[in-house]
Amino acid sequence: MNGPLATLTIVASLVLAGWAGVATARNRPPGRSHLVGLGVLGLIVVALTVAAVIAIAEGERPASMATFVGYLVTIVCLPPLGWVLARMEPTRWGSGIVMTVCLVVPVLVLRLEQTWSVVSHG
Repeated sequence: MNGPLATLTIVASLVLAGWAGVATARNRPPGRSHLVGLGVLGLIVVALTVAAVIAIAEGERPASMATFVGYLVTIVCLPPLGWVLARMEPTRWGSGIVMTVCLVVPVLVLRLEQTWSVVSHG
């Protein structure tokens, strides 16, 4: 796994989660900026995914390929899914959806790194 790219993914996701959390607390629907933020987060996640696929193609392997691929598919799907659901819910709960998605992404990045590092240290 690419350490700096994983860190960027986590930081960007947590910043957007905080931003959406403020909107939720203020009883505001998700704005265009939240949706753009999800788009940017989605692009960062795609870059992380491409880096992981390249590493696998070069011969590196996580401990459990099936688990790793499952987390990878989930993390790629979350930002677009969050974007769609937030657009469908133009209330404070739409902002809550953005916040929730952005809180789950860092957990998935950490799980991807843990799954990957089992082989690196063993």
